[in-house]
Amino acid sequence: MDKKPHVPYVPVSSDMAELTFKAVFLGVIMAVVLGAANAYLGMKAGLTVAATFPAAVVAMAALRPFRGTILEENIARTTASVGEALVAGAIFTIPAFVIAGAWEDIRYWESTAIMLIGGTLGVFFIIILRRTLVVEADLPFPESVAAAEIVKAGQGGSTGASLVFGAMGLAGLWEIFKNSNGIQFISDSASRFVSFGRSTIEFANEKISYSGGMHLATPAASPALMGVGFIVGMRVCAILFAGALLGWLVLVPLAMFLNPAWNVALDSALATEIWLLQIRPLAVGTMIVAAFYTLYNLRTSLITAIRNAVKNIGTAADETADRTEIDIDFKKTAIGVGIASIGTFLLYNYFAQAIAGALLLTVVMVILGFLFAAVAGYLVGLIGSSNNPISGLTLSALLISALLMVAIGLTDVHGVAAVLGVAGVVCCAAGIAGDMMQDLKVGHLLGGSPWKMEVGELIGVVFAAFVLAFPLMALHEVYGIGSAELPAPQAGLMALMATGIVGGDMAWPLVIVGMFLAVMLILIGAPSPMLIAVGMYLPFESTSAIFVGGLIKAILGWRLRQQNAGDEERVKAENTGTLLSSGFIAGESLMAVVLAFLVLGADRLPALASLHNSMTSAASPSYWPGLLIYPILLYMLVWLPLQKMSEGRST
Repeated sequence: MDKKPHVPYVPVSSDMAELTFKAVFLGVIMAVVLGAANAYLGMKAGLTVAATFPAAVVAMAALRPFRGTILEENIARTTASVGEALVAGAIFTIPAFVIAGAWEDIRYWESTAIMLIGGTLGVFFIIILRRTLVVEADLPFPESVAAAEIVKAGQGGSTGASLVFGAMGLAGLWEIFKNSNGIQFISDSASRFVSFGRSTIEFANEKISYSGGMHLATPAASPALMGVGFIVGMRVCAILFAGALLGWLVLVPLAMFLNPAWNVALDSALATEIWLLQIRPLAVGTMIVAAFYTLYNLRTSLITAIRNAVKNIGTAADETADRTEIDIDFKKTAIGVGIASIGTFLLYNYFAQAIAGALLLTVVMVILGFLFAAVAGYLVGLIGSSNNPISGLTLSALLISALLMVAIGLTDVHGVAAVLGVAGVVCCAAGIAGDMMQDLKVGHLLGGSPWKMEVGELIGVVFAAFVLAFPLMALHEVYGIGSAELPAPQAGLMALMATGIVGGDMAWPLVIVGMFLAVMLILIGAPSPMLIAVGMYLPFESTSAIFVGGLIKAILGWRLRQQNAGDEERVKAENTGTLLSSGFIAGESLMAVVLAFLVLGADRLPALASLHNSMTSAASPSYWPGLLIYPILLYMLVWLPLQKMSEGRST
């Protein structure tokens, strides 16, 4: 069945203003601001909020008084979202230097170099892959569609705008009530440990008493996560949730049951520790195989993209070509990769203090960086940038580079620093790649010019890289990385893996078993081994909340079938749900950023400190009020779309 030709929102023939100073300037400012806020959130909670949505809202509001065009708003949003993506790569890896003992404090120049090299490589890799994943691959790009709908709804005050901004207001208010930095009286989720009791098994002529249990948790009371689930649909949500069930309700209880020595301390804390230190490494093993299997399935498109890019070396851009199909030409891209590779070698030689090791790590980083950039972009097309498991991909790179350091005998603190350096560059590259792929898809839907967006991304990376090390240094100085206030869980895991492998104390059976799990899933034709591994890797509360959103989408589909909705009516109802989901994602993300800034500013400004203290003096949070969000979202994502459809029938 032939696909319908793509028709962008802004006609191809349009010559409206796009890559302007005001658009890029606004984007750079937002990149720094949103990146700094996400630095705190990421090290505090272990995840970041996608900046695409708040950036889109701010860009529309800020540029409208200056008569900014929709394409200028697109450039500003594209440049701005770099900050969140770059800082995600930074906070997952750079704090690991401190936790592992390689650094005493966050170092400015080393941190800046990691972000600058990784970010620019991520941009250059995606330039090569853009057509393959954005245009040719049949991927849903849930958050890209949501961002595009936000921008469209904001043009001319359409009815869709009221849906988006109304949902934004609700989700933003809800975030205030459940965020620990807001007026928190709603707990995001509730959990309980259920014990299995005692069982006795005779093993090797000896009776051994076993016990076990399950850590049960509710879905996160998050309109944003449920909105993502609604957009991606029930199929993707079910695969993700299957991985969560496998990790939390099969493997964690099994680990407890098979270790009688743990029977004296069975509780949710132990279950979480098993998941963090045993199930996640197993999931990483699954991701390693699944990542290369994903690339194998994309081999034809990727090879074609690379072949076409190489063929265009030295050829000038066709000035008569469709402006929405022109990228930065391959010759400039190849030069950029070469310069960044030289910088990578110098950085790794500084860390490893060994030229041979630095050369080896540079080759490995460029290869893995490109492969994982492709996988990150592909996953963003499936589940969105907010759920892009770049830390899992980074762990895969860390494992490979650590093995190489052991193989060449570099097992001291320099080896650990070199391995973490590889992880940092790969993580920043994968983060920027996923973010950029999402941005380019938004631009594809809106009718933006790819090469202008790519220039905006490069400018954003350069400015953000030189600034974002400062908030990392300040946060470490005030709270202390690795403390209860800033646990930096992903960075802790990176430090554990790097020191464990290089120091010779690594649980390889977990990684290897995870690899065989991926092989098994591939052999039985599982729909997406990578998504199953991602479900194992993410917190159960997050994955189950996404699954609830998928269930709500399935309920809407069931009601549409009951009412014998036609194709046009179905599209109208689903678009209404998509607009509302877009608002939920944007509202919660934007409010989380605002509250993060309130925390960062409270130590400097007495007025903000007083406001923050008055907000956080609420009673102990409870999950029971959080139950209200489920019927609210069920009403808004099912009955409101049906009502809009009915209004269309009556007219």
